[in-house]
Amino acid sequence: MSVRQVNRVSGRVLLGLSFIALFTVLSGFLLFPHPPETDEGAAAHIFQISVTLAAMTLLVFLFTADWHQPLQSARPLAIAIGVLVVAFGILYYFEHVKRV
Repeated sequence: MSVRQVNRVSGRVLLGLSFIALFTVLSGFLLFPHPPETDEGAAAHIFQISVTLAAMTLLVFLFTADWHQPLQSARPLAIAIGVLVVAFGILYYFEHVKRV
């Protein structure tokens, strides 16, 4: 597998993990609202695992990126980071601002 292929795959995996994190936040607060429990639940663990794996995949993506073409390299990165920022923003809002 070439470096370019590794970068392409890691970019797609990074996007997928970012959308998984966003979906778990949305499903936990918007689709299936429930009162706070003592245990975090499966959705919280899925969110934590997807963010951790996204961070590791981000390192692979950054190390294999072709920075001679920064726009092509930065596009998947910007989308994935944007999705993660939205996920963390929604999580912060529902945990700290809007007390359910």
